[in-house]
Amino acid sequence: MEAAWDWLLVAVLATSLSSAVTQDVCRATDGKDGVKGAPGRPGRPGLKGERGEPGAAGIRTGIQGLKGDQGEPGSPGVPGLMGFPGPSGLPGVAGNPGPKGIKGNPGNIKDQPRPAFSAVRRNPPTGGHVVIFDSVITNQEGPYQSHSGFFVCAVPGYYYFTFQVVSQRDICLSIVSSSRGQRQRSLGFCDTNSRGIFQVLSGGTVLHLQHGDQVWIERDPTKGHIYLGPDADSIFSGFLIFPSA
Repeated sequence: MEAAWDWLLVAVLATSLSSAVTQDVCRATDGKDGVKGAPGRPGRPGLKGERGEPGAAGIRTGIQGLKGDQGEPGSPGVPGLMGFPGPSGLPGVAGNPGPKGIKGNPGNIKDQPRPAFSAVRRNPPTGGHVVIFDSVITNQEGPYQSHSGFFVCAVPGYYYFTFQVVSQRDICLSIVSSSRGQRQRSLGFCDTNSRGIFQVLSGGTVLHLQHGDQVWIERDPTKGHIYLGPDADSIFSGFLIFPSA
């Protein structure tokens, strides 16, 4: 039995060697490429590719077309900046009178302000151009300052001022007013006296004053000698005629 298997193994090996030798000896050379076949059928469409970069603007070669129809109005824009004011127009026609108002309560003159003053000059001047009437006769509601010679308005309105000054020489005086510290008016009055006797220089005016305005008498530096003595007095007076807004 073992001898039979040995013979079989020898026969298989011999056959394998014989086949290998035969294949190595009988192999032919590679052939040339065949003729190209006919085109195949179109394939299925591929997926859509990505969008490319914008191309360069083309050259306009066509003829300009006709103007198109007007489109629909767009949305209102943002309001522009306010312009400069225009010139004032002509006054309009007067309207109809309104209904008569209700009658007010009767006024009481005792409740109204009544500033008034009179002051005379007793003492010699202390320097400066303001004439100080230092002795007060009347000073209702205290508008006159006897130490400075100034009347200070506390109630806006129309006032009457007057002065009578005694002198034995040539004299020139002025009624001066100021508003907010600025000189406003100067009304001058003059008299000549060549005989050296008593003469009276007088002056007066109506002034419209506001709160804080001042009024005083001012003398000329060279013609401002006022008599002081027991024989005659010089006086400065003022009072409110009626108030105003």
